Amino acid sequence: MYVLTNVTKKYEQGKRTVTALKNVSLTIPDGQMVAIQGPTGGGKSTLLQMLGALDRPTDGTVSLGDADLSELGDGRLGRIRAQEIGFVFQGFNLIPTLSALENVETALAPLGVSSADRRERASAALASVGLGDRLGHLPDELSGGQQQRVAIARALVKKPTVLLADEPTGNLDEGTRDEIMDLLEGLWREQGLTLILVTHDTAVARRAQRRLLIKKGALTEVA
Repeated sequence: MYVLTNVTKKYEQGKRTVTALKNVSLTIPDGQMVAIQGPTGGGKSTLLQMLGALDRPTDGTVSLGDADLSELGDGRLGRIRAQEIGFVFQGFNLIPTLSALENVETALAPLGVSSADRRERASAALASVGLGDRLGHLPDELSGGQQQRVAIARALVKKPTVLLADEPTGNLDEGTRDEIMDLLEGLWREQGLTLILVTHDTAVARRAQRRLLIKKGALTEVA
């Protein structure tokens, strides 16, 4: 379970202070699917960084289970990111010189998994997203939808409890968008993940159990 309490995040931009999050309090139960919407610059990415243990609040606390992400040292935060949180991005973020299989294996390297086990688990993860016959393909030999499937496999191969997706369908056409959302929703149900999506696409957001709107750093619930 995520619990955010009175979270504020401020950045210094030259002589100006920008408040990206304003006194945000939020609870997300384990296994919930949540969509976060809002205008560009409204605080969506900053909130996702807090949830992903990629940044700390200026004020307030961010907890995941028993771990206070706002107080832990960098080493412990790194282990939480490596073990418990999967990330999927709009731009796929695949390494262009590595095959689909090798890209997925990279997620297991920090966990001390043996080479044979990495290959076995990565192969299974790619099969689970429908790419069991594309293991040796480089990213530029795959379509956009297939590249995003590789990225999803990479995020899930370490068996995280949380999946954070930042505009996961933003670079895809409408048909491929729906295929990727079908895949994510299916994996969420099968694996009992906590799935948190940042999206501009209302059609994507409406598939979530819960919708949040963040604007000028302030968070509200969408009925």
